Amino acid sequence: MRILVDAMGGDNAPGEIVRGCVDAVKSNAGFDITLIGDSNEIHGILKKESFDGRRIDVRHASEVITNTDKPTEAIKNKKDSSMVVGFRMLSDKEGDALLSAGNSGALLTASLLLAGRLKGVLRPALGAIIPTKAGETLLIDAGLNSAVRPESYVQFARFGNEYMKALYSLENPEVGLVNIGEEDGKGTAEVKEANELLKKAGLNYVGNMEGGDIINGKARIVVCDGFVGNVLLKFLEGTGVYFLKSLKEIFHRSLRNKIAGSVLRQDLREFFRPMDADVVGGAPVLGINGLVIKSHGSSKAVTIKNVIAKTVRLVDADIVRHIELNLEGGM
Repeated sequence: MRILVDAMGGDNAPGEIVRGCVDAVKSNAGFDITLIGDSNEIHGILKKESFDGRRIDVRHASEVITNTDKPTEAIKNKKDSSMVVGFRMLSDKEGDALLSAGNSGALLTASLLLAGRLKGVLRPALGAIIPTKAGETLLIDAGLNSAVRPESYVQFARFGNEYMKALYSLENPEVGLVNIGEEDGKGTAEVKEANELLKKAGLNYVGNMEGGDIINGKARIVVCDGFVGNVLLKFLEGTGVYFLKSLKEIFHRSLRNKIAGSVLRQDLREFFRPMDADVVGGAPVLGINGLVIKSHGSSKAVTIKNVIAKTVRLVDADIVRHIELNLEGGM
């Protein structure tokens, strides 16, 4: 198994990206890595690390897609960028998956233009894991499509069904549709129709969900369009940061509070762990020809290490092929 990594993508590239890959190969066996980007920079970082040199190689790419680049223009004009080279290698079967923390818009555009959709897929979707009372829950679409046809909601649920089976061994996870109310008559025309289609899809569909239902764990697959999904994801991430910062301030107000904080420190770490993007990060673009994983832009070495571990599990589960088979059987 070979994981392709865009070494130049992200706020902390290439240093943190490369070091995360080194940590990944030190921690786990069964895969190799190709780092894509400026070979001089990458080799300079690797020389300072101790690892099995046979497991990491470097593919030179002379250009970088930055966060200020316009996605479509960047993909078309920067053909020797680390991201585009990565997609080309993925298409040529030189790797089993591609990981990038780079420009989100460019990555998603490349997923459509360079990788292409699986047969029958109307729109690919971005899947992100969020914490709920029921455990790890998939939010899909988490930001790829601002508006979709009713049929796409059903496909998103099918993508999610295979993803949750692959990562968490959930054979028949509950599926819910984000709406402004639980009643069938609520929501836009598209969401109303999606609700009816999901009832007939042969999935474990539990119906419409309001915002409170999501966090209370009514479903392990939460389906929505990318506009709603991205707002929900960013709100949850921001809420976690807000509460963690507020608690830290409280525990530093007095000696008594500091003592209480030291007693609760481990429990609080476990509580906030499911909200930590460095632990649960890595969102796959589902519904395309190939496995592409988006890591958040501020990824550190620990983030990349954890995302690589997730990527390896998805490759082992042959997630792309299973989604393809599910669509063939469900359409």
